[in-house]
Amino acid sequence: MVPNQMNDICPIEARDGAIAILNTLRSEGFETYFAGGCVRDRLLSKAPTEYDIATAARPDDIKTIFPKAKSVGEAFGVMLVRSHNNMYDIATFRSDGPYSDNRHPDQVKFSDAQHDAARRDFTINGLFEDPIEEKIIDYVGGTADMDDRIIRAIGDPIKRIEEDHLRMLRAIRFSARFEFSIESETGNAIRELSMELAGVSRERIGEEVKKMLTDPNRGVAAWEIQYLGLDRVIFAEESCMNAPTRVGRLPCNASYATALASWILDRHTSETDLLSKASHWRSQLLLSNKVHDEVCEILSLHQKLFSWSTLGTATQKRTVASEHCMSALAIIQAEDRPLFVHIHRGISLLERTGISPERLINGNDLLKSGIPPSPTIGDVLETVYDAQLEGSINTYEDAISLALAIYREFQDS
Repeated sequence: MVPNQMNDICPIEARDGAIAILNTLRSEGFETYFAGGCVRDRLLSKAPTEYDIATAARPDDIKTIFPKAKSVGEAFGVMLVRSHNNMYDIATFRSDGPYSDNRHPDQVKFSDAQHDAARRDFTINGLFEDPIEEKIIDYVGGTADMDDRIIRAIGDPIKRIEEDHLRMLRAIRFSARFEFSIESETGNAIRELSMELAGVSRERIGEEVKKMLTDPNRGVAAWEIQYLGLDRVIFAEESCMNAPTRVGRLPCNASYATALASWILDRHTSETDLLSKASHWRSQLLLSNKVHDEVCEILSLHQKLFSWSTLGTATQKRTVASEHCMSALAIIQAEDRPLFVHIHRGISLLERTGISPERLINGNDLLKSGIPPSPTIGDVLETVYDAQLEGSINTYEDAISLALAIYREFQDS
């Protein structure tokens, strides 16, 4: 099924559409099953919204049966078919040849279900389901590994990983997401081949890291990345064994930017120029401008919150009013519970007088009071607003009087 539809599809409708395709192919005499992640997720009692269909039908057969089928990788036996207003990938059973580019097979040979299972990455992803007979077809030992909660490469783990080095990150993502352990030989292969990840595009690496850090078990993924030595390639930094405790203690719904800021703090606790680290990670993970700016803002706010007791009332209120303050506060909660409680109490006190009250005056008020247009007007307004936040002025008249005094000081300096 087309991945970008996943969040918009009802699980029941997704399964009904997939079964309709399966029944059509079987009625034409072709062995057909559900394959891969949808089978795995069903066994984990998760309702899939994405279904892949594997079949003995060749691409030409699929086009004959479904005249509106679209080719999305016909050389690899993959066609796209609409059913119940959803799009589904239908792949012909195949065996893969060598992977010269460490991503795609140089050639494929259409085969049977058993050979198709053997070419897949991990045993838990190599299962087939017959939804009509309600049975699992297992050629690779995936059901046993599901029961034992293990991520195991199919066949020789070195060979599986060398076919696509991104599988090292996928193993970690599955391990963290499902709370499975990585089987020892698979883990050893990842550690042995870890530097080969450098040959994978930054974009693909960034996508995998984002998937891991937006999952509630992000802390496990961060630890395994470091433990298996992949951080040296991902971040182009020395391998770090600092436990990613902040990352692991974030709320389940923490944003990608919050997780990145937390991990930077975990890895570079003793460093002062964390914003340069954020810029470095931006290039390594191909972060968008928006995410990079959020990470920098969260790190800056975190630094202010960590010095909460030394901040004036105006600075405290401006900090709390910042868009990403709650993200920075989530990191404080993850690393220093007593400080979090102290700040939270302080915020409650600030709320009594208003965190972001409406400004008493604006630029037009200054012009009417006789202050001519100049670059200093913005500075005057901000200084007056600080006084308002501090509680030292409360009326329009007080604000205008203070503004005039500040303007005269600017003129004399």
